[in-house]
Amino acid sequence: MTCYDRRDLGLLLLRLGTGGVLAAHGAQKLLGWFGGGGIEGTGRFMESVGYRPGRTSATMAGLAEAGGGLLLAMGLATPAAGAAAAGAMVGAAAVHAPNGFFAQSGGYEYAASLGLTAAGLAVTGPGRLSLDHALGHSVNRGWMVPAAFATVAAATAVVVGARVKRLREEKEGRQEALFEE
Repeated sequence: MTCYDRRDLGLLLLRLGTGGVLAAHGAQKLLGWFGGGGIEGTGRFMESVGYRPGRTSATMAGLAEAGGGLLLAMGLATPAAGAAAAGAMVGAAAVHAPNGFFAQSGGYEYAASLGLTAAGLAVTGPGRLSLDHALGHSVNRGWMVPAAFATVAAATAVVVGARVKRLREEKEGRQEALFEE
């Protein structure tokens, strides 16, 4: 008979809470649920903050959040789910970083909290009250953690880097020259 301990219950609560929030956040982007803009509205927002093309950016962010969140909540493919969600939150934090840390000022506190929790779950694993455990951890192997984080980190660096470059170029294009050349 399998005995579950406090760690398993704690991981279940973290997975359900974090995964549920991420899934709802992604559903706002993808489906317009819970007051979200759906693909069209979120795509326009993504364009306005430098993520282009906006519709593709909205779709990818929504899938990472909703898919990663649902998988985390179920405890399935935990390394990939946590890494995907963490990567999406890095992209969100990049938008909010100019406003400082705290969420009340529009800062990146909320995105950082969700991203770090998702990353922590990816590293720690889902516990025994999970589909990964029930399926013999076939999609939750030790080597999958660094592989998932390396893949997501590379993709996130490209996307966020392209945004930063685009915003820098736009800002330079609007500046008046101090001296004529």
